[in-house]
Amino acid sequence: MNTPVIVWLRQDLRLTDQAAFVAAAAQGLVIPVYVLDDETPRHRRMGGAARWWLHHSLASLDADLRAAGSQLVLRRGKCEEQLAAVARETGANCVHALAHSEPWWRNAERAVGRVLDLALHHGQYLLPPGTLRTGAGAPYRIYTPFWRALVQHMPPALPHDAPSRLYPPAVWPDSDRLDDWHLLPRAPDWAGGFSVWSPGEAGAKARLDAFADNAARYNERRNLPSVEGTSRLSPHLHFGEISVATVWRAMAGAGGSVDTFLGELGWRDFAANVLYQFPDYAGTNARAAYDRLAWRDAPDDLQAWQRGRTGYPIVDAGMRELWATGWMHNRVRMIAASFLVKHLLIDWRAGERWFWDTLVDADLGANAVNWQWTAGTGVDANMFVRIMAPLTQSPKFDAAGYIRRWVPELAHLSDSDIHDPPVRPRAYPAPIIGHVEARARALAAHAQLKD
Repeated sequence: MNTPVIVWLRQDLRLTDQAAFVAAAAQGLVIPVYVLDDETPRHRRMGGAARWWLHHSLASLDADLRAAGSQLVLRRGKCEEQLAAVARETGANCVHALAHSEPWWRNAERAVGRVLDLALHHGQYLLPPGTLRTGAGAPYRIYTPFWRALVQHMPPALPHDAPSRLYPPAVWPDSDRLDDWHLLPRAPDWAGGFSVWSPGEAGAKARLDAFADNAARYNERRNLPSVEGTSRLSPHLHFGEISVATVWRAMAGAGGSVDTFLGELGWRDFAANVLYQFPDYAGTNARAAYDRLAWRDAPDDLQAWQRGRTGYPIVDAGMRELWATGWMHNRVRMIAASFLVKHLLIDWRAGERWFWDTLVDADLGANAVNWQWTAGTGVDANMFVRIMAPLTQSPKFDAAGYIRRWVPELAHLSDSDIHDPPVRPRAYPAPIIGHVEARARALAAHAQLKD
């Protein structure tokens, strides 16, 4: 029990149901380490909104660790170099960690395993990516059969309790100061609206409890952006402040019809499996035919979409909510993404990168899979020729209140007029392109693929 053991933390910032802590605590003195690594090959630098979340999540985890008799060690650089340095400084003989699916984390795991005794544990997903196979022995590429196979292994095992005490090493290694990482925005503080969030394990548990109380109405409310009908658990799940097994177990016992929500947890697993098969999925069309699609180079149109100035109220409301809070309602994400790809005919990768930088829940697998689904370029995707009509979607999902909140220039309009204002105030732009014109242009561009 006198040998130090390192727990390597990444997107698993919790103590409850954290297999690496369970294994390390049973083996020796625990040294929890987080390495801010922007250097590992194929690493994509974390976006600004996610870095804001990371700062607060690390601060919360450190407080939880101190309550258990431990503390968080912060290092910056390549994971294998920093973990090896901690091992030399403390005499630690092994590293425990949860396995991750992002290509840079898989690279980092291989690098760490070459210099230290690395034990990887399951805990990021309902099942480890790559586990499920078709009857022919191939990994799944289509969600529906993947989901049917996944539910045969559910429910997940009961979550482990958080350790009541973690025994520290005799001497702590050096640690960076969190504030010195400058993860929070400097002036101007664009994250002022992020106060709606409570990063950390306690915040995740509170969010789950609040959602469980209303889960019975999830199916009827989840597509209505004007009401609080979604879980808002995605950033907590992405940073691992709560395990997906904990969420599944809580929802399965919440009453009402929760199959749709459980299926969305399954979609999260599916996205990780796609990324596991195709590490370049965030930058490469899964269907090569779309490499020939004549995307428009239209920086002014892209900026109008990013800033919520397209003249389509439901799209603009979503993009402004994203900028203000680091999050966007899921139904509106679909509408806004479809608008960029099909109305503006701008490459889906431009949208994927914008979401990566502005979402607090920016997850490589989910972000890439969802964008390729919308664009019709993915292994499991909507057809490109199915083009969402924002002016129809908005009243269909009763978005009037949502638009009033995020597009205050239109707040005075009636419920019937606000979706497509017949007379626009001077402060609000005309539509950047008409729906009929945009649809015709997108279909023409798609038709050229066949030629």
